Amino acid sequence: MPDLLHDCIERKRALLPPDTDAFRISDGDTWPGVFIDALADRLLVSTRNVEIPADLAAMLRADGRSVYRKRLEIDRKEPPVLFCGPEADPRFDVMECGMRYGLDLSAGYSQGLFLDQRDNRLAVRRRCRPGDKVLNTFAYTGAFSVCAALEGAETTTLDLARPCLEWSKENFRRNGLSPEKHHFCKGDALRWLDRFAKQGRRFNGVILDPPTFSRDDRGRVWSAERDYGTLAAKAAACLASEGWILCSTNCRKLDSAAFRSALRHALPDFRLRSVPMPPDFTGEDYLKCVWCEPDHS
Repeated sequence: MPDLLHDCIERKRALLPPDTDAFRISDGDTWPGVFIDALADRLLVSTRNVEIPADLAAMLRADGRSVYRKRLEIDRKEPPVLFCGPEADPRFDVMECGMRYGLDLSAGYSQGLFLDQRDNRLAVRRRCRPGDKVLNTFAYTGAFSVCAALEGAETTTLDLARPCLEWSKENFRRNGLSPEKHHFCKGDALRWLDRFAKQGRRFNGVILDPPTFSRDDRGRVWSAERDYGTLAAKAAACLASEGWILCSTNCRKLDSAAFRSALRHALPDFRLRSVPMPPDFTGEDYLKCVWCEPDHS
């Protein structure tokens, strides 16, 4: 029997930028309901309402690597469990475009890096120049901040969870960066954006990648479907005249047309440019990403 798993790995690997060992192997299209990620020398298999097919299970066992499984339909916050192969340290590093990030398979919803944002992270790095000021909201583990800082930008990393800010600082150190030369802010992004605007702080770049739904520390509910335009407008109030905003959402209730419409309404004097997901994500086109820049014409 041909090893379809290894065929998928090699086909996807050929699409990757150099020095990258974290990528999507199968995106629910080769095996319906099954999503497989390569994470350095480990594999993560996520399933939604299906069992791992017998042929795939045999390939995974023959592969010999540590394979972890996550059941998306049960509880996304539950960490994956070992499916086959040797037990491995849940904390390890991956490489992406030559940058190093720490992952933790014992963590909940995500393991430390959203692979579907790879191209946007690289684009942020290419846009940044020494002395730029970049604000990364809803920063999670600070990967976008690392990319900007590596090009000499002064970054502000903002997240509601202090453990995420500490994880972000560790990612800075993994890449030879000093966290002490950058800013890390805990709290609600909307309130921080208001504060920055009132203080007259301006950023050359702002990254907006909020959750679809959340509740802040005062109990107020955030909904991407309802509130994204407000968020984008607040970000624009903190933007330098030649700056950019990266707007992103994986809200499935907000399709591409509706997302762009919300951004056009919130940012009437901006040019909008949508970008696709990375080429190793070949299943559902769920992630919407739009680069927004002031239109001075």
